Amino acid sequence: MSFGQPEVYDDDARPRLLGRRGASQAAAAAACLVLGLGLISGAVTGSWLIGDSGEEGSRSTFSTAGSLWHSVPVDQLFPPTVQGKGAGPGGADRTWTRIAVAPDSGCEDAFDPLLRKALAPVGCERLLRATYTDATQSYVTTVGLLFTTADAPGMTSLANRFRKERLDRRSDLMPLPYAAKNTPAADFGRGQRAAWTVSVLTEAPVVVYAVSGWADGRTVDDPQPAEDAMEPNATTAPAQAGLGNEAQGLADRVERDLRRNVRSATEQPS
Repeated sequence: MSFGQPEVYDDDARPRLLGRRGASQAAAAAACLVLGLGLISGAVTGSWLIGDSGEEGSRSTFSTAGSLWHSVPVDQLFPPTVQGKGAGPGGADRTWTRIAVAPDSGCEDAFDPLLRKALAPVGCERLLRATYTDATQSYVTTVGLLFTTADAPGMTSLANRFRKERLDRRSDLMPLPYAAKNTPAADFGRGQRAAWTVSVLTEAPVVVYAVSGWADGRTVDDPQPAEDAMEPNATTAPAQAGLGNEAQGLADRVERDLRRNVRSATEQPS
């Protein structure tokens, strides 16, 4: 884009073009230009030296997220009570109460073999799980946070694979529940899984998942991915009971709390 040369006035109030200014004025302008470019270059170089760039910030956030499993209290990762405003069927509100927290562990016996194999490329640093029940204690839902050992490209690769191959919708890749004794989830086993969701994050080394079922221990012959069970025209028993909403709603809110904890940790002064 080019602009016409603006007019100014000399001492006799006659118009003259800026391009006709004297040699001294041109030299002064050139000096200012060089000085300005030097200041800008110095500022940019300084920001690189101190790591003040978006890429560096992303790496720092990713690293911070991976350490939350041992630096954040369990009540912040899995709150005792989770409010699900509008999370139920038809936009109904939900309230989930935590009834059990599993000891933090590895992943050796935490997943069915096929899901363990699918998740193997990103490794397992730590697995945190908690089980919740709804306000009526009719349903139980286990939500999990798998902290991996992968870097950002590794998480992106796994997320792309899950999306392209639709691995999060395969019933043979359902997560396992955490059935705590002496709780409403005591009978929540493999055969009781009704709806589930698995989310592979790309901005953090974490896989978030949830699986829901009935609290009375009934078996389920037709489990559905939460996304399918939440469809308005879904007619399966899990869909009619709102178990897709239970799994998806709780997983979404735990993931939201995780992101909030990452922001809080990265904003703290070092």
